[in-house]
Amino acid sequence: MERTPALSEPAPPSTGDCHFLRRRPPPALAGDVVDICDYRETRRAHFRQREAASLVVPLIVSFGDPFVIGLGRTAETHERYGTFAAGLFAGPVYIDSFGASACVQVNFTPRGARRFFGMPLSELTARMIPLDTLLGADAERLRERLALERAPVRRLDIVARFVAGRLAAAPPPCAAVGRAMAMVEFSRGRLPVGRIAAEIGWSRKHLNERFKAEIGLGPKAVARIVRLDATMHAIDEAPVRWAEIADQGGYSDQAHFIRECRTLTGISPAALQHVGALG
Repeated sequence: MERTPALSEPAPPSTGDCHFLRRRPPPALAGDVVDICDYRETRRAHFRQREAASLVVPLIVSFGDPFVIGLGRTAETHERYGTFAAGLFAGPVYIDSFGASACVQVNFTPRGARRFFGMPLSELTARMIPLDTLLGADAERLRERLALERAPVRRLDIVARFVAGRLAAAPPPCAAVGRAMAMVEFSRGRLPVGRIAAEIGWSRKHLNERFKAEIGLGPKAVARIVRLDATMHAIDEAPVRWAEIADQGGYSDQAHFIRECRTLTGISPAALQHVGALG
């Protein structure tokens, strides 16, 4: 009896499947925006993208079919999102589309998202929230303008001006949390939370609460993401000695490193290195 071959996993769109334009932010948005992207699919097919846990807060303005998104797992067909914002999530995100999605995406730093939305980022954590819920009528007006504009470069200009206008009117970020975040990043996620709290002059509990409000995740979760990113980017040799990489990254052993990688990205370190999932 012949066995039915397994269906292949949907793949990410290739260069020929979509038009993609990325722009770095202008100086006025530095520190608040990572980049702004225009994306449009050009071929009907089932695509699946897997994004590793990161410290980017995306805002998506859609003028095509919605995306199907699952946190930590492949999504159900009813989990459809068009124009929305998504908070941080300490795990992989699976994004399905079917060849007719088009959008402009603004990738905020946590600091920028906190200022742009004017709300505690803990309210966005592990959630996708429709943009009209967050911005009211401004969201629909922005979507309509982008849908009518045919030139990707001008769409990016429209979004950049919109973001800059809101940020110009926003209060400054919390300096103490900014300092704590800098300590996490400078130490590559290896500085104990208690040490950070002591340096700031806060209790661990207060640091955790303020960090979640300003960043979206607690300092320990953020440090895990930072440490994995730093560890993977430090790999510069072949063949890779994973036990040594784990030790240099501050993990208790190779098994710990592999578990953390699978938890945050959905795949093993070797697979992550192969696909370059951390950028």
